[in-house]
Amino acid sequence: MEKLKIAGGYPLRGTVRVSGAKNSAVALIPATILAESPVTIEGLPDISDVRVLGDLIEEIGGTFDFDGKEATVDPTNIVSMPLPNGKVKKLRASYYLMGAMLGRFKKAVVGLPGGCHLGPRPIDQHIKGFEALGAKVTNEQGAIYLRADELRGARIYLDVVSVGATINIMLAAVRAKGRTIIENAAKEPEIIDVATLLSNMGAKIKGAGTDVIRIDGVEKLSGCRHSIIPDRIEAGTFMIIGAAMGEEVVVDNVIPQHVESLTAKLREMGVRVETSDDQILVTGTKELKAVDIKTLVYPGFPTDLQQPFTALLTKANGTSIVTDTIYCARFKHIDELRRMNANIKVEGRSAIVTGPTQLQGAKVKASDLRAGAALVVAGLMAEGITEITGLEHIDRGYCNLVEKLNGLGATVWREKMSDQEIEQMQN
Repeated sequence: MEKLKIAGGYPLRGTVRVSGAKNSAVALIPATILAESPVTIEGLPDISDVRVLGDLIEEIGGTFDFDGKEATVDPTNIVSMPLPNGKVKKLRASYYLMGAMLGRFKKAVVGLPGGCHLGPRPIDQHIKGFEALGAKVTNEQGAIYLRADELRGARIYLDVVSVGATINIMLAAVRAKGRTIIENAAKEPEIIDVATLLSNMGAKIKGAGTDVIRIDGVEKLSGCRHSIIPDRIEAGTFMIIGAAMGEEVVVDNVIPQHVESLTAKLREMGVRVETSDDQILVTGTKELKAVDIKTLVYPGFPTDLQQPFTALLTKANGTSIVTDTIYCARFKHIDELRRMNANIKVEGRSAIVTGPTQLQGAKVKASDLRAGAALVVAGLMAEGITEITGLEHIDRGYCNLVEKLNGLGATVWREKMSDQEIEQMQN
């Protein structure tokens, strides 16, 4: 096991290139199961979630050739093998295997997914969609069993706007008989990315990116080549880092429209943000103004940027209120920021941040992926050395983070943990 160490206080300057979207990758890889010949995905991020999904593809008989940037999946010999435990437990997005396996084989057995612990994230809307398409769904000893004689198109209204349910129903519906209409669908860019891949494979999908998606089922899908979109959450994280410590930070390989809600809030704080076709220039300022944010479904402020943005707010003048309407348990980073001298209190679904405070380096632990990003932002701003454990969370979503930060002028490195440190962590 390793820990991340950050010597804070260094001004940052230069260009950082954003990797492919993690939240797309974890859906695109399961989607390849639906094809009957090889699929190549360009620009995949080299993160642990991608590697785990690749292992799962191989576990059920496919091949996954990945060089760290491009993956070719051959799903020809995939069989509908049960995946009740093991690697399925390592990531939340393993639930996309349900929709993909159901679409191809009309049956699947997949263990309840793992991933970050962010409070209740039920899959009831996924199940509602599968049942509407004609599947029988049962929960047996912690695994979801899906069985259908055939899948038939249906009109499905999602009670809650859910990215996961929207994509999962799309995966099952593309090979169902007839037309499926998903109403109150999520609009995230990742959904458009998955729909683009499926369309390249031969699916008939209209309306991806709006709240009504129409799918006309087809009998078979073929392999293709697809280029993944850039990661808007990684881009947003580096924009926040630029606002915190940047003299001039250029975030390259970004779709500016995907981060408009963050851009608006940074400008409200007094940060200079300039956008071009695929780059964003962020120039930090010593005088940041306090702002309030409320996380909402896309195109609102993303819950995945709430935690790193909260770290930035410790530097702002005045009181900021951060409200997370998506995940009630997404404030586990607050205790760790307090260890670093942040003045934050949590009241229900809101965190109240009073600043500015000078953060101090400390030993802290990442409890989930974006909490880890928040601690990295805090470590870059803090006086002294910050030591972050729980790197397995950060590695799930940020590719080559140390190299990218050091390329901007930060002083960041990884160290092996001693047996004694590992023992203390586990107790």
